[in-house]
Amino acid sequence: MTGKEIRNKFLKFFEKRGHLIMPSASLIPANDPSILWTAAGMVPFKPYFTGAITPVARRITTCQKCLRTPDIESVGMTSRHHTYFEMLGNFSFGDYFKEEAIPWAWEFVTDHLKLDAARLWVTIYLDDDESYQIWREKAGIPAERIVRMDKDTNFWEIGIGPCGPCSEIYIDLGRDRGCDSGNCGVGCECDRFLEIWNLVFIQYFRDEAGNYTPLTLKGIDTGMGLERVASVCQNVPTNFDTDLFREIIDFVAAIVNRKYGADNKTDLALKVIADHSRAVTFAVADGAFPSNEGRGYVLRRLLRRAMRFGRLLGFERPFLSQVSEIVIEQMHDIYPELAKNRDNIVSIILQEETRFEQTLVQGLDILESLIRKARKDNSDSIDGEDAFRLYDTYGFPFELTKEVAAEAGIDIEENNFYKALEEQRQRARKSRQETEYLSEDKAFYKAIRESFGETGFVGYEILDSESRILSLAKEKRPVKEAFTDEEIELVLDVTPCYAESGGQINDLAVITSSGCSIEIFAVQKPVEGIYVHYGKVKEGVIRENDLVSVHVDKVRRMETARNHTATHLLHKALKIVLGDNVNQAGSLVLPERLRFDFTYPRSVSEDELAQVEKIVNETILSGLQVETLITSFDEAKSFGATALFGEKYGDKVRVVNIGGYSLELCGGTHVKNTNEIGLFKLLSESSVGAGIRRLEAISGKGTFQYLTALDDQINRISNILKTAPGDLTNRVESVIMEMKELEQQNEQLRTRLAYYEVQAMLANVKDLNGIKLLTARTEAGDVDDLRSMIDLLRGKLHSGIIVLGSHSGNRVNLVAAITRDLLPLGLHAGKLIKELASIIDGGGGGKPEMAQAGGKDPSRLQEALDKVYLIASRQLNIKA
Repeated sequence: MTGKEIRNKFLKFFEKRGHLIMPSASLIPANDPSILWTAAGMVPFKPYFTGAITPVARRITTCQKCLRTPDIESVGMTSRHHTYFEMLGNFSFGDYFKEEAIPWAWEFVTDHLKLDAARLWVTIYLDDDESYQIWREKAGIPAERIVRMDKDTNFWEIGIGPCGPCSEIYIDLGRDRGCDSGNCGVGCECDRFLEIWNLVFIQYFRDEAGNYTPLTLKGIDTGMGLERVASVCQNVPTNFDTDLFREIIDFVAAIVNRKYGADNKTDLALKVIADHSRAVTFAVADGAFPSNEGRGYVLRRLLRRAMRFGRLLGFERPFLSQVSEIVIEQMHDIYPELAKNRDNIVSIILQEETRFEQTLVQGLDILESLIRKARKDNSDSIDGEDAFRLYDTYGFPFELTKEVAAEAGIDIEENNFYKALEEQRQRARKSRQETEYLSEDKAFYKAIRESFGETGFVGYEILDSESRILSLAKEKRPVKEAFTDEEIELVLDVTPCYAESGGQINDLAVITSSGCSIEIFAVQKPVEGIYVHYGKVKEGVIRENDLVSVHVDKVRRMETARNHTATHLLHKALKIVLGDNVNQAGSLVLPERLRFDFTYPRSVSEDELAQVEKIVNETILSGLQVETLITSFDEAKSFGATALFGEKYGDKVRVVNIGGYSLELCGGTHVKNTNEIGLFKLLSESSVGAGIRRLEAISGKGTFQYLTALDDQINRISNILKTAPGDLTNRVESVIMEMKELEQQNEQLRTRLAYYEVQAMLANVKDLNGIKLLTARTEAGDVDDLRSMIDLLRGKLHSGIIVLGSHSGNRVNLVAAITRDLLPLGLHAGKLIKELASIIDGGGGGKPEMAQAGGKDPSRLQEALDKVYLIASRQLNIKA
């Protein structure tokens, strides 16, 4: 029974029992920055189990893509550990419970998978007598094959929230797979008893005090690893021997002329490559991108680990992109996103391989020398500082260092590595603190927050406010008052001023009180909840506790809001045109322009940019309402709001909803309707790093000013070319054609002039002991022209020495040539030209047949040409 058949049987089995078949969710959890990967079948349904949202159906079944990396070093070492795997599952949300889940599980494994009931065992939670009775009475399992387990193994909970006991189905693979221990049984670490299905019964709610209350609506969450159950159904010793892996393994083995099963070292490398290739192929298809942090770091680690094992097999060039194509071919009918993103997957993997190739070669050489040194010194370890230098200087991953060293029986002194790493971080942190604009003494502002509470921000609703000064400071030192021309830092009880955050620039403002005016040039939040206004007193005196009026620059705020809303529309348009793999990697929102960085493996084509710009402008003109909502993070995720990975979100978040078209968690300022943006214009597309592209754009007034300036330029050019703006393209094309024709005519004239000049030169050929020698000044424009003339002269002379010179402004050019038949006599154009170059205050050289020089003294060009006879005579050992 193939893996595909098992997958299909499972889903159809539960579909017949009223379950909705849902497609696998992405490996990247939807709008959940709290976790890196979808690691279990129930992850997409967490909001259903917690009650945050209503399920789309009470009964659901899936085959979920999963990725886990805690046991990455075990991959290939055991029969069942993987990074990427598929989890078959059936779920009930307040519908059926144990009475149906247990008999259905038993029916599926015995009647549909045809597993031998006599080899099946089950575990239950210690006091779960209800499950015991169902297994005994409805499944008919003997009491001796029902094992009660403790809370550590058979009770599922994730802190506060829904939880419950679980029951697992095991299969006995036989004594030959066991450890021969007298205590060997279900739960033993050996390979004899293999868990194939876990049934979780969600029946309690755990509160903060650790109390368990029975749930009114109970739930079912089950998970069966497809790879594991396939190994049982196909009667093979490991998951890697199933059809889910063998095609990949055999492909890799064939490339390097290896045989799977020949030796353990080869098998380990083949297994790791097969496993990691599946993981990276699916991860990239779902939008992950190699980087140095978060899930990007995990992806990079998997790729680099697979590359290292590839080198052990003999691969010296990138190969994983080829392997990924096998994964795509094998799985694309089940997971269409693989075929849809084929080019993107292959491109990203190949780029990462190529980038790491040199690092890998260099790093392994250095590491092997460290291992040899340790052995020579009779040491069983490598200093962590050496490992850190390998990591810091060469970018060689520490995990890879540990793994390679372990294979050689050498340890790494990890404490020294992490000590060196922390010292580097401290240096970097200190450097940032010393150079960062408006670096803050957080303790000072934390004390203000403790004394007065947080600043009330009212800038979403109003741009003018009456406020009280809570604190005045100069360079983080509290003061009671400030005078004209002094720079000051103010903390107010309430403010309409937006503080720089989330990529959006701060507001500018004016603060006034009786006889006093302060220009605010920056607003920052050095600690959460405290808005610090940096300004300069223009006139008067300002004092602590004064009542003041705050007036935000409304024009600047509006232009910034236009660009911020346009940024959201741009993000959405990029996903539409380039695919969901596009993820924000940074942004800058200013009143005059916007900048948007995003993950993408290649430059965006002109056609794609045009599509993006068109979509943004069409959305602007459609007049979508822009609304905001304060809600819980879980609820925001439930209706699809985009969250940025790595961002920290509180219990309450602000969702910016642009007419249901775009939903993002965002604290920035926006227009109320997209038509307030006006027009949007992309200005440039560029690269800012490996796999990161940057777009710069304008909107609103900026677009108007840009188009006005462009229109002025077009009109000026039209006037110069004496044509209407509408005919400008045709006129420019006509001018270009005319220029090309003139250039051709000019070239023909130059050729004819050169011919006549050559004819005149031939009349001045000298004789040097029977050898023709020709030197001449010419009006040739550059070195290429001189070379062309020399070619003509060589054709005419057939044998001889030729040196031509010309000058343009203060630049002198010389070219020398000696026909091949004269070289045995000792003549050398390169040596000849080198002597001439010193005369014209320059340098040069070349080969025996042809050489050139350049100089800065045109006044001595003739002197240099006159010396040719003497130098050539010397080379020929002839007295001149």
